[in-house]
Amino acid sequence: MHRVLVSSLVAATPRWLPLADSILRRHRPHRSPLPMLLFDRGTWSKPRKVSRGISMASRKSNKQGEYCDEGMLSHILWWKEVGDFYEAIGFDACILVEHAGLNPFGGLRSDSIPKAGCPVVNLRQTLDDLTRCGYSVCIVEEIQGPTQARARKGRFISGHAHPGSPYVFGLAEVDHDVEFPDPMPVVGISHSAKGYCLISILETMKTYSAEEGLTEEAVVTKLRICRYHHLYLHTSLRNNSSGTSRWGEFGEGGLLWGECNGKSFEWFDGSPTEELLCKVREIYGLDEKTVFRNVTVSLEGRPQPLYLGTATQIGVVPTEGIPSLLKMVLPSNCGGLPSMYVRDLLLNPPSFDVAAAIQEACRLMGSITCSIPEFTCMPAAKMNECSFISQRIAGVISLGVESDQAITSFEYMPKEFFNDMESSWKGRVKRIHAEEEFANVDRAAEALSTAVIEDFMPIISRVKSVMSSNGGSKGEICYAKEHEAVWFKGKRFTPNVWANTPGEQQIKQLKPATDSKGRKVGEEWFTTVKVENALNRYHEACDNAKNKVLELLRGLSSELQAKINILVFCSTLLVIAKALFGHVSSEARRRGWMLPTISPLSKEGFLEESSSEMELVGLFPYWLDVNQGNAILNDVHMHSLFVLTGPNGGGKSSMLRSVCAAALLGICGLMVPSASAVIPHFDSIMLHMKAYDSPADGKSSFQIEMSEIRALVSRATARSLVLIDEICRGTETAKGTCIAGSIIERLDTVGCLGIISTHLHGIFDLPLSLSNTEFKAMGTEVIDGCINPTWRLMDGICRESLAFQTARREGMPDLIIRRSEELYLTMSANNKQTTSMVHNEPSHVFTTVNGLVDKPDSIRNRLEVPSAFEPLRREVESTVTMICKKKLLDLYNKRNITELVDVVCVAVGAREQPPPSTVGRSSIYVIIRSDSKLYVGQTDDLVGRLHAHRSKEGMQDATILYVVVPGKSVACQLETLLINQLPLKGFKLINKADGKHRNFGISRISGEAIAAH
Repeated sequence: MHRVLVSSLVAATPRWLPLADSILRRHRPHRSPLPMLLFDRGTWSKPRKVSRGISMASRKSNKQGEYCDEGMLSHILWWKEVGDFYEAIGFDACILVEHAGLNPFGGLRSDSIPKAGCPVVNLRQTLDDLTRCGYSVCIVEEIQGPTQARARKGRFISGHAHPGSPYVFGLAEVDHDVEFPDPMPVVGISHSAKGYCLISILETMKTYSAEEGLTEEAVVTKLRICRYHHLYLHTSLRNNSSGTSRWGEFGEGGLLWGECNGKSFEWFDGSPTEELLCKVREIYGLDEKTVFRNVTVSLEGRPQPLYLGTATQIGVVPTEGIPSLLKMVLPSNCGGLPSMYVRDLLLNPPSFDVAAAIQEACRLMGSITCSIPEFTCMPAAKMNECSFISQRIAGVISLGVESDQAITSFEYMPKEFFNDMESSWKGRVKRIHAEEEFANVDRAAEALSTAVIEDFMPIISRVKSVMSSNGGSKGEICYAKEHEAVWFKGKRFTPNVWANTPGEQQIKQLKPATDSKGRKVGEEWFTTVKVENALNRYHEACDNAKNKVLELLRGLSSELQAKINILVFCSTLLVIAKALFGHVSSEARRRGWMLPTISPLSKEGFLEESSSEMELVGLFPYWLDVNQGNAILNDVHMHSLFVLTGPNGGGKSSMLRSVCAAALLGICGLMVPSASAVIPHFDSIMLHMKAYDSPADGKSSFQIEMSEIRALVSRATARSLVLIDEICRGTETAKGTCIAGSIIERLDTVGCLGIISTHLHGIFDLPLSLSNTEFKAMGTEVIDGCINPTWRLMDGICRESLAFQTARREGMPDLIIRRSEELYLTMSANNKQTTSMVHNEPSHVFTTVNGLVDKPDSIRNRLEVPSAFEPLRREVESTVTMICKKKLLDLYNKRNITELVDVVCVAVGAREQPPPSTVGRSSIYVIIRSDSKLYVGQTDDLVGRLHAHRSKEGMQDATILYVVVPGKSVACQLETLLINQLPLKGFKLINKADGKHRNFGISRISGEAIAAH
C-alpha cells in the first residue's frame, strides 16, 4: 500500500521532477578569486542572437581553453570589480538600479556618469533579480598571474546565466548552498480540435511537457501564475495570413487576447512541439542533436484545471480582498516548495487514484502517535539504490569530523592566511583520495613557515631590542590579503651604522614586495627571495590540491548521473511529505478540518449511485476558525442544483466559496472545513462570483459576465460542480431574469450539482421546466422588530433583501433611505405585490468528534536517542511517569477528575517533532538539554512550543519527553509538582522559579472530555 501511495503522489507532480533535478545536480565548482560580470544590454530586442553569442563563446572558452579580450565583447557591459565591490557604469548602471534595486552613485552633476554596484555578498541576489527580469548575464574572470605594466588584461568566460538557467555555481567565493530561483520555461500555445495545447520547455533540465485539451480559461490561468522566458503563439490561433487573430470562441477581445495583449510574444508554425524545440535550441545556442525528455503527465481521468475566476475567488491565486485558501491549508512557516506543490495540486486536481493516495498519506500522518523525522521514508524498492548512492557519497565526501583535514597552523604565521588559502577545498573530500596533493601542501606550508622564521624573525627581534631617538622602529610579519602573501611590514629598522650585529644580514636580504604585475606594493612591505620562492611553491601546491578535489567531485557527479532519477524521486517525495505533514499536523487539525470520503466514478465513466450526491455536515467558511467559536455551521445535502436566495450580507457568497473550497480540497485528497463530508470526484469545479468591465477590450461588466458563464455552461457535465453568484446582476431586471431562468433550465437538464444565488425573485414566477433543482435560502429572523440574517441554509425562498438596512449600516444618509422606502411602498402598491420571507426555523447542526486511536507503545517509543543521553532519558522518563501517576491517582481519589487516565511518557528525539495527535491537547513536557539540565513546562500547543525552544541557540538537538494530560488545570498542577520534586530526585532544573506558582484552580472534567484525549 505504501509503495502505491508514494508512486501515486510523485506521479501527480510532473513539474517537481525537473525542479528537484536542478537542485540535486548542483556541485561545488572551482572559483576564481577575481570574477567579473557582464550582462547583455540587448536582451529584450534580440534575445536569440545575444544569448546564442554568449553561450557559444562560453562553450568555446570551456572546451578549447581560449581566452577573450574586451574587443570580443562589444555587445555587453563590463561590470568591473573594485576590491570587494562590483561596479557598473553608464546605461547598464541604470538597468541595475531599475531591475536589481541597487543604489545609484556617481555624483549629482548633469555631466556625471551614472554608476551602480553592489558588494560581493549581494552578487548572487543581483544575478537572480536580473535573470528574473529576462536579462542574460555572462560572468567573465580575469586570468591570474604577473603581467607587464599597461598590458591588456586577459579574460575568459567562466559562466552564463539566463532566465532559462539562472544558476551560476561558486560565484564570488560563495562556499555554501544558496536558494536558486526557479528556471523559467519557454512556453508555446497552439489550438486544435481537442482544445488548447500549452507546451512548456525547460532548457536547464532538457525536458518538455505538452498539456492538450485545455480550455481557454485554463490556459489563461496557467499563464497568469507562470513566469516564462519567451512566449510563442502558434499560427493555429490566426484566422488568416494578414495577422488577424481568432482569440477563443467568442471573437477578438477574449480571455487569451486580454492576457497576451501588450506582452512580448512571437508567432511560429509547423508541428507545435517540434518547432518549439527548434526555437529553444536556437535561443540557447544548443546543438541540433540535443535531446529533450518528454515529462508530460496524461490528463485522462483527471478533473479539468481550475479556471482563473475560480482560482482567484477562493484565493488559490492571490487576490486582494479574497481570503487565501493556501494560507489556511498550510502553516505560515511552511512556504517555498511545499506551498508551490499545494498550489499546483489545487490548480490541477489529480485523478481519483492519486487523490485517494494523498488522502491515505494524510490519514497515516494524522493517526500516528510516535515522533516523526523530518525526512519521510520511501518505498522499499527504492531503498537499495538510495543505499548505493549514500555509500558512494559517504565514501568520497568528507563528513567534517576527520582530524586529518585541519587548517594548517604554525607559530609566527598569520592564521588568517592559511584559512583563506585552504578553507575553500579542505574538508570537501576525504584525504585518502588526494593524499599526495594534501601532503605536498603540508610540506610546502612547513617550508614557507621555516623561510619566514629564518628571514624575518631575526629582524623582528632586532627591532624590539633597538631604541631610536627619531621614533621607534617597527617590524612585524603580516598577511597581505589582497595579494595572498605573507610579507615583512616595517619602517625605520635599517641601522645607521652597520656593525655586523644580529639581524643585519637578514635586513640586507630584504627587497620591496611586488604585486602580480611586478609593481611595488608600498614603502613598508618587504620580502626575500627564499620566502618568495617558498610562497610560490605553497600556492602551486594549494592549486593542485584544489584541482584534485574538483576532479573528484566532478567524477562523483558523473557517476551519479545514472542514478539521478532516484535522487529526484527522493527530493520530490520530501517536498510532498513536508507539505502534507504541515497540512495535517498543524493548520488543518488546528482549524478543526476533517478528511472527507471521496466517491469514485465507475470504470465506464458514469456516476455511481454513491457519487451523485455531496454531503457536507458542519460546513464552515475556510477562512474562519471553528475552534474560536466565530463560525456558523451549516449542513449541505446536495442531491441536485440549488437556487439560493437570501438577504444582502446573509452569507450567500460565503456559502458558495465554502462549498467550492471544500469540494476542491476533497477531490485533491486534503482535509476540508467541515465535521464530516462525502464528496464526489467531480470532473470540474467552476465558480463565478463577480465581473468587472474591461475598457481596454471594449466590454461591459455584463458582457464579461456572459462570456464567463458561457464557458461554465458549455463545459458543465453531470459530473461537474457549478457555482454562480448573483446571476445576471449587470443588466435590465426583466430580461436578466429570463436569461437566468434559461441558464438554470440548461444546468437542470445537464444534471450537474451546484448553487446559483440570485436576487432576481421573478425567476420563481417563470414557467420553468425543472426536475433536478431545489430552492434554498439563507434564513432570517425577527429580533425586536428588526429582520436579521441567521447565516443558516434552509429550505424555501427568501424574498427579503435587507437592502435598506444594509444601505443604512454603510452610512447612507437617512433622508435617502426614507425616500427610498416611500418609493418602494408606492411601487409595491401599484404592482400589487406582496412580500414573503422565510422565518427562522430550528435547525439541527450535527457535529462529530473523531478521537484519534493511539498506536501500540512499541511504535510510540521507536526512537533513536544518542547513547550518551540514553541513561539520563530513561531515568527522567521513569521519574516523571511515577510522579504523574501518583498525582493523577490523588486527583481521582479526591473526585477532581472523573476517570483515571493512564500515563504514557513519549520521547521526541533530535530533528523530530510531536505527532499530529497532540494538536489542541494539554500536555506537560521535559526538555533534556545538552548540559544534562532539565526544563519543565506545560502547553496546549506542543508543536509550536517545541519549535520556539529549538529556535534558541544550543537547543536544536535537545531531547523532549511529554505526557498528554486531561485539561489545562491538571497540566499546570503537574508542571508545578515536577518543578518542585525533580530537584529532590537529584536532577538539575533551569526554571526552579516557576515552582512557586501553586495557585491553580481545579475544574470538574467530564469523562467524555477525558475520553476525547
